[in-house]
Amino acid sequence: MTHPLLTALAQARLRDAPMFVRWCELNGVSACPATPASVARFVTDCAALGMDRLWPAVQEISRMHISSGLADPTLGGAAAGAINAIAAIPPPRSWPGPFKQRFAALPYDIQVHLASHEAQRERALRRAQNDAASVRQKLAAFQAETKDGKTNGNEVATRDQD
Repeated sequence: MTHPLLTALAQARLRDAPMFVRWCELNGVSACPATPASVARFVTDCAALGMDRLWPAVQEISRMHISSGLADPTLGGAAAGAINAIAAIPPPRSWPGPFKQRFAALPYDIQVHLASHEAQRERALRRAQNDAASVRQKLAAFQAETKDGKTNGNEVATRDQD
């Protein structure tokens, strides 16, 4: 038997998560506790809403379960796979192969953060590489100019001696 306060809190969370609760009622599944498979089905069925509307609903499912002391059905597995299929965020290029496969199991908000951080890192790296190439070119031009100056100066000095 659960504590009455937890039951009241769970009912309040059910009222706060109307999209998922209505979907559960229409599909004959339990909203709380929900299974990862039903969350994955919800995500797949509601994919047309886009991640901007869908992700807050998934977060509310998570909060509803955690506040009731239940396991979060939105983490990993089927739910994360369904979210990843919709979001289609590619894993960071710098990650080794086995970790790229695990990227899909991460929560959507973590994937967004990592992808943004990786893109920022890539831009900074490219900028640094371009700056280094520019400095190398300037150095090569300066060295060529200095070498030409020395060669031309030596030729003039050699002719004067003749």
